[in-house]
Amino acid sequence: MTRNQVYEAAEIYLRTKIGPNADKVRAHKTPKQKNINVSIEKDEEITDVYGVVQMKWRLVSVEPQERHGYTPEKRFFELSFNKKFKESVLNEYLPFVLTKAKEIQDNDRAVKLYTRDCPCGSDDDGYGYGYGGGGGGVWGSINLDHPATFDTLAMEPEMKKMIIEDLDRFVKRRDFYKKVGKAWKRGYLLYGPPGTGKSSLIAAMANYLKFDIYDLELTSLFSNSELRRILISTSNRSIIVIEDIDCSVEMHDRNLGHQPTDTKITLSGLLNFIDGLWSNCGDERIIVFTTNHKEKLDPALLRPGRMDMHIHMSYCTNQSFKILAFNYLGVSDHRLFGEIEGLIKNVEVTPAEVAEELMRSEDAEVVLQGVLNLLKRKADEANEIKEEKSPSTPEDDDKDEIEDEKVDGGNIQEAKRLRTEVLVHTLRNQRRGRMRIGRPNRGRGGALVRVQEDGKM
Repeated sequence: MTRNQVYEAAEIYLRTKIGPNADKVRAHKTPKQKNINVSIEKDEEITDVYGVVQMKWRLVSVEPQERHGYTPEKRFFELSFNKKFKESVLNEYLPFVLTKAKEIQDNDRAVKLYTRDCPCGSDDDGYGYGYGGGGGGVWGSINLDHPATFDTLAMEPEMKKMIIEDLDRFVKRRDFYKKVGKAWKRGYLLYGPPGTGKSSLIAAMANYLKFDIYDLELTSLFSNSELRRILISTSNRSIIVIEDIDCSVEMHDRNLGHQPTDTKITLSGLLNFIDGLWSNCGDERIIVFTTNHKEKLDPALLRPGRMDMHIHMSYCTNQSFKILAFNYLGVSDHRLFGEIEGLIKNVEVTPAEVAEELMRSEDAEVVLQGVLNLLKRKADEANEIKEEKSPSTPEDDDKDEIEDEKVDGGNIQEAKRLRTEVLVHTLRNQRRGRMRIGRPNRGRGGALVRVQEDGKM
């Protein structure tokens, strides 16, 4: 039997209108609901006011006339008002009730994480109300109990503000997207090294918007048609996530002359869902791609209009470190902060690495000293790599090869000086594991100086 959205919306909406004088109420809660819900019982009345119109709602229950097995009672709401306000009630008040009920449901229900491999969970959100939900057994779900929020996210405040403003603007512009002829969707590309918070940002976005997350692994799909079927089974008000897009599937460039086939996922098939005809199969959707290597992505994925925002998830900065220190230790200042901040801006350390150190103890002095030691190790490693990779100067050009150096015959002191400098340079390189040795300077003289790998002359 088809469900009546108006009845279900009224049931949800009237929960917020129950006053302290109600004689009877019904309390209930499902596993996927966060709060206990209270609704009116039969024959109870609730008064509501919309503009200048006063209305009375009453829940009516009618026992079935004939009983053939189990026949449930019929329940409906009776709405009473002055008949001169009939048009206002039908065209304004009831649509208002539908909208408010949707907001209440979205705010109260738990955010879900959908995946194709999840054997548990169901689409029951506790209301049986037809706003959202996955499609027909294609997806399984669990509650997304991820604590990430924009307040706890280790990210530059300016970047947070920009993302929040973009999300707010997106959800409020349904009519704008319709007016300009675009699908009501938004695309985000998150790129940066592992451990910089890409997954945490996705969870924070879902918690902020109360959007469900669909975690899609392209490697589990075999064709464009299967990809299309999976994507159109997702609900509105959702975030579709494809992580590690650069290595999740071997996609062919449509410009390289590959013959189209329905037996594999192609780049064209994915792009068609992002901004092709199939991109209009749902509303209020966010598509998120993540990658550790943006430079490896096909240029077609980076074209303007595909991913609306490219967000670089960077290494830990002074601002993100302070957020982490406050989240984990509850401190906003410490004597070691100055030294830590002086190092952190010059080394590459991820928020995940800093967070791991902050979890080692509840003593702020101990863990902050651990963070400082981590940064010092990182700085030493970076300096060693820099020394090994540093380009040679004009004075050092001849250090990369073993060559002969002729010194004028009579200048014995100059020849000895050259031998000493070459030997010192040789031994230094041997300690560093280098085997290419050469002269440190061009001298004038007549003696022949040859240096071997063992340092002998």
